[in-house]
Amino acid sequence: MDGDESGISTETSAKVAKLTVVVCTHNRVQLLARTLESLNRSARPQNCDVELLIVANACTDSTVEFLRSYVGRRDQERWIPLRWVSEPIAGKSHALNTALPLVHDGILVFVDDDHRVDVNYLVQVAKASQAHPHAGLICGRVLADWDGREPSWVHDTGPYRIYPLPIPNYQQSDQTKEITREGPAPGGGNLCVRREVFDRIGEFSTQLGPHGHDLGGGEDSDFVHRCLAAGERIQYVPEILQYHYVDLERLRLSYLLRKSFQRSRSGVRINFPHTSSIPRYMWRKVASYLFRAGLSASWARTRFFLVRVAAALGEIRGFMDNAAKPQSSQPYDPGDLPADRHAKPSHRPEQDIAE
Repeated sequence: MDGDESGISTETSAKVAKLTVVVCTHNRVQLLARTLESLNRSARPQNCDVELLIVANACTDSTVEFLRSYVGRRDQERWIPLRWVSEPIAGKSHALNTALPLVHDGILVFVDDDHRVDVNYLVQVAKASQAHPHAGLICGRVLADWDGREPSWVHDTGPYRIYPLPIPNYQQSDQTKEITREGPAPGGGNLCVRREVFDRIGEFSTQLGPHGHDLGGGEDSDFVHRCLAAGERIQYVPEILQYHYVDLERLRLSYLLRKSFQRSRSGVRINFPHTSSIPRYMWRKVASYLFRAGLSASWARTRFFLVRVAAALGEIRGFMDNAAKPQSSQPYDPGDLPADRHAKPSHRPEQDIAE
């Protein structure tokens, strides 16, 4: 078979490095099932082995039963081979780091458990890995999976639009381009990394990232920034496409405020890890935004400035975090890599592996 119903060829010019699709999940079995369904619907590239590696991160719902069922039905349904492992320590960075020693070569393809992939996703990843052998990292587009139930204000383009929205959106252009240190850098939801990059750069920082379903983050941005600082090259390929599930709860004001706070907090910890004093202008910024929100006669304008207040308070908290923790716990620099970062994990992966 040289193509699929979309007309996109699945054939590659030569053997492609193995693709290991890594999905970390925490108590979201229904979304996980949706993600795996989309991966199995995606056309599979020829001359390229594909497997799924799922890390069940402190899951207490039916995720484990679902994964065992998948493995049992895999041959009958002709699904992509899957292996999985449990990581009992809550935190996405811990889950990501658990996956790394279990992959020895090829390309790690990171997909979030609330994403679905395009029908040609796997084919485009394989083709990009061949077309850009110089790139240690390859990224693509992430679009919100709008279904028409979202409030109209999320599509506003005026001066008081909420940006960035709590639904990830990453698209740089319609053309392939290299991502430099000037950015904007991709997140981890649609990132493909050659295995040897981790040998050079190290793991994900466990000081960053979500724990459970809290709104922490930044572990992926920190890793990407360390890669760029160390001279790794990142190629953006728009044909590599994922869609992010739209949770309407994320569009409530309370969530917007909490997410804005945590995003800015993580940003300070990543970009200014050695700055612990709070700049005086931050307090002026908070006061200015509060003043403008209080005087606004428009709800769109009020909402905009309240979100800006939350972001400014998040920056302040980030500087306070820097002051409160010892230097050794800061996200490490590219040259400061622990010698045993790829030590074999103390726990064994699940044995029911579909080959």
